[in-house]
Amino acid sequence: MLTRRAALGTAAGLLAAPGLPRTARAQAGFPDHPLRLVVGYPPGGVTDIVARILAEPFGQRLGQPVVVDNRAGAGGNIGAQAASNAEPDGYTLLVGTAAMFGVNPLLYANSGVDLMRDFLPLGTINDMANVLSVNPKRLDVGSVSELVARGKKGGLIFGSVGNGSSSHLCATLLQRLAGFEAVHVPYRGSSPAVAALLAAEVDFLFDTTATSTPQIQAGSFRALGVSTATRASALPEVPTIAEAGVKGYAVSVWNTLLVHRRTPEPVVARLRQGFTAAMDAATQAKLRASFVDPLLVPPAELPAWLEREQATWLRMAREAGVSVD
Repeated sequence: MLTRRAALGTAAGLLAAPGLPRTARAQAGFPDHPLRLVVGYPPGGVTDIVARILAEPFGQRLGQPVVVDNRAGAGGNIGAQAASNAEPDGYTLLVGTAAMFGVNPLLYANSGVDLMRDFLPLGTINDMANVLSVNPKRLDVGSVSELVARGKKGGLIFGSVGNGSSSHLCATLLQRLAGFEAVHVPYRGSSPAVAALLAAEVDFLFDTTATSTPQIQAGSFRALGVSTATRASALPEVPTIAEAGVKGYAVSVWNTLLVHRRTPEPVVARLRQGFTAAMDAATQAKLRASFVDPLLVPPAELPAWLEREQATWLRMAREAGVSVD
């Protein structure tokens, strides 16, 4: 009994030792409760789909559940603000998008959130194309050139998944490069935008391969082109928009995992370790099954890659003249 009491006293003394502050003890045990993965878009869109694919294996590697928290609005800025305002202890993560990095700084310059300043990238998750689709019941065109010719006559309406989204940018860039104008109707996420095209409420829509491919395969949508510089693995038979005649058109959409920049380094290291392990062959297969491609940028190259991508998106957004409608 005396030995046991002595051992307990020694352990208590170590926990209370001045050289081991409470924050250090907390970091050593990280994580000891569930984590929150903030998604700045509604359920059912590609960012939500990707987050849910990642959350389960990520939580398994960390030993705690990772719970998806949808905070939709303002092109992802509502979610970014929620993650930025959270305690920087590593328990709140954010799924970043290309548009949040490269369009939102122009549209929401006074939001108080700067993803490059406020967050650290833990790793990239996936890459994908936006696919340009029409509903033949409303607009019976069979190619990008036919859509452009019809657009130059005026009166077309296009949908997007929201102001400042990659969907919005892709459509605006097409109009600028091809020389026509259409009326923009933004929706609150991919699901309502896809529903609007299904209901023939709009003439065309740019939406990710993850959320539009099932409608294309079912014959409800007609795919005219994909936004990327090369053909999408989900839709290999669909030409790129550049191949279809709009020279210089290339937009690649991606997601990345972020944590608050003031998160302690040991916690960041643990999160990176867990994320890298979670992005295994099984997770990559699930991403491909959801019509997106895994994107694995080496950690040492990640900061420079992100800076280049942001610069590219900002340039495209400025050139396209994207604005809040």
